[in-house]
Amino acid sequence: MSHVSSHSPHGPSPLRTVQVLGGGSAGSSAHVRSLASGLAARGVRVTVCAPAEADRAYGFSGVGAQHVPVPRSSDPASVGVLRAACADADLVHAHGLHAALRAVLALSGRRVPLVVTWHTSAHAEGARAHLLRLLERRVAKAAAVVLGTSSDLVDRARRRGARDARLAAVAFPAPRTPPVEHGDPDRLGHKARAELGATDRPLLMAVGSLDPHRGYDTLLDAARVWRHLDPVPLLVIAGEGPLRTVLQHRIEDEGLPVRLIGRRDDITELLAAADLALLPSRWESRSVLAQEALHARVPLVATAVGGTPELVGDAAELVPYGDAEALAGVVERLLADPERRELLKEKGARQAASWPTEDENVAQILSVYDELTQHRPLAKAGRT
Repeated sequence: MSHVSSHSPHGPSPLRTVQVLGGGSAGSSAHVRSLASGLAARGVRVTVCAPAEADRAYGFSGVGAQHVPVPRSSDPASVGVLRAACADADLVHAHGLHAALRAVLALSGRRVPLVVTWHTSAHAEGARAHLLRLLERRVAKAAAVVLGTSSDLVDRARRRGARDARLAAVAFPAPRTPPVEHGDPDRLGHKARAELGATDRPLLMAVGSLDPHRGYDTLLDAARVWRHLDPVPLLVIAGEGPLRTVLQHRIEDEGLPVRLIGRRDDITELLAAADLALLPSRWESRSVLAQEALHARVPLVATAVGGTPELVGDAAELVPYGDAEALAGVVERLLADPERRELLKEKGARQAASWPTEDENVAQILSVYDELTQHRPLAKAGRT
């Protein structure tokens, strides 16, 4: 990719890009922060249009980007703010379906290249599913390039009419919080286990919003199966969402060994203390939990859906979605087999090392930008 280096420096005509972020999942927000930092370091002008709370959480302004607060809404006022922010852009890059739809509206009537990254797949039923397909088609056809974070998202973009759809080199996001406490990892792990009530029993960890597509109903079914183990494993679920009340009722009514601990800012430490990480979702692209687990050398049991098999390779145990017996069986076997757990830790560390780096991610994005803006006025004046 020798042509990528021509962006550094841009000389008298730096490339002007706008990154558009909607509500922003943890993965896409961390990706935009990493991308903004890498682009700015290479002499590209970066404006991040995102809700104010996203900038507070991810600090786009602190990595050399300009932040323009744009609410998640698609109302005319929000689209107007976005349109003004894109007024002198050479290229606009939207992350996620809703951000991309707003970018399409804001760029209406302008000949500005639009790049769209699909980080995840939206879920809808019935009439809403039809509307979702229409929105995806509109965005896919409007984009000069659609980048998908997993192969099935690339295929989906092509089915929706994308002219050019490619697999994105998305780097592992920085930990959700840097550990604030230094010291012996075993001692920190023991402290986390003590706080959760798992000092003398296996600790199983799941992380993610309490939404229907996360598969937590199946996870509770599995927890009912492994109640006969001695000692009984404790399942801890970190996250908030609309199913909290329903899940809590089930846990209490059925006496399940499960704790809902809500949103936490110490996921990295809690995960490192776990014996197993569990990912029972209906669909994932590049699951942040899966990446964190492999990085932290925590054996992972996940559903064989979406981009997960591609992401983890043979470094995790995969089960069919919605199969509580299969999930419970794998968990029981792993808890009884320390050698298999150690092997998964080693494989996980190797697999994590094979993922794209942030530099590789920025290089790929720059090469896409280069293709789309090579005829830009004055663009070649400052290149070496």
